[in-house]
Amino acid sequence: MNYRRLSRTDLNVSLICLGTMTWGEQNTETEAHQQLDAAVAAGVNFIDTAEMYPVPPKAETYGATEKYIGTWLKRQQREKIILATKVIGCSDFSYVRDGSQRLDRKNIEAALNASLKRLQTDYIDLYQLHWPDRNTNYFGKLGYEHDPSDDPIPIDETLTVLGDLVAAGKVRHIGLSNESPWGVMTFLRAAERLGLPRVVSIQNPYSLLNRTFEVGLAEVAHHEDVGLLAYSPLGFGVLSGKYLNGARPVDARLTLFTRFTRYNNAVAVAATQKYVELARRHGLDPAQMALAYVNSRSFLTSTIIGATSLEQLRNNIASVDVTLSPEVVSAIEMIHQGHPNPAP
Repeated sequence: MNYRRLSRTDLNVSLICLGTMTWGEQNTETEAHQQLDAAVAAGVNFIDTAEMYPVPPKAETYGATEKYIGTWLKRQQREKIILATKVIGCSDFSYVRDGSQRLDRKNIEAALNASLKRLQTDYIDLYQLHWPDRNTNYFGKLGYEHDPSDDPIPIDETLTVLGDLVAAGKVRHIGLSNESPWGVMTFLRAAERLGLPRVVSIQNPYSLLNRTFEVGLAEVAHHEDVGLLAYSPLGFGVLSGKYLNGARPVDARLTLFTRFTRYNNAVAVAATQKYVELARRHGLDPAQMALAYVNSRSFLTSTIIGATSLEQLRNNIASVDVTLSPEVVSAIEMIHQGHPNPAP
């Protein structure tokens, strides 16, 4: 396993981070524990979860993923695990807190305390804002237009609450997710102006099918030491090639949940076909090639992988041992030029 420093902290996180959003929906507690054991045995020390997991979110399973991690974590040496979770931004999940979630003191403190209880730990290594409290571009939305009716919780207020949680020892570091360049820079300016903790990471989508992070955020990540934690690096498994030619494997994510169409539109499928063919021409596993490309980015801190089976998990982790040749990288860039960001 390779490790990279988490921004300016003293934490070195594994290049592969174990994602957990299927646990409680597609995976049982026993299977979750098996994945955790296998990942740690392979050198993974970084685990990412969220209060709203598993996905798709619903009242019956809310918080289940954190509970599964908690029953495993209580048997581990806590200091050897770097644990990340998230608090949801502005939303209207009727079953979460008062049915109207905001990034204010009441919600953040309640969310964190509930997560700590489910995770059976006294602190979170990386506490992230799952998405902004304002209307902006995330979850596939592009083309920002200001909404005059938008009334977000001020970033200064949100950051002050997070700073208090760091001071109290409940949180070690803070991060963002599904954020924009303006959002990251505003958090950084507020931290400097108010003497509050800097954000150390940004968890956004990044894959061969979605390289929009490169447009504005990659430069911020590099110059401000706010590294990318890349989620959906396989585009919900699409880049493995298992959905090509209309295939829908039993129990696969896009087979079970037809609502997830972000990564399997016609242009994305056409691009995927080319990436898979490229991998096979060079004797590479398509999923490992896609992950190896993400792993190699200079602005990346860690690649978040998810799996529903131990076979998938081990195959994905093994991507750290794959180095793409200049010829393969050049071919990837050619495909990207012809099919730029088909699944933003």
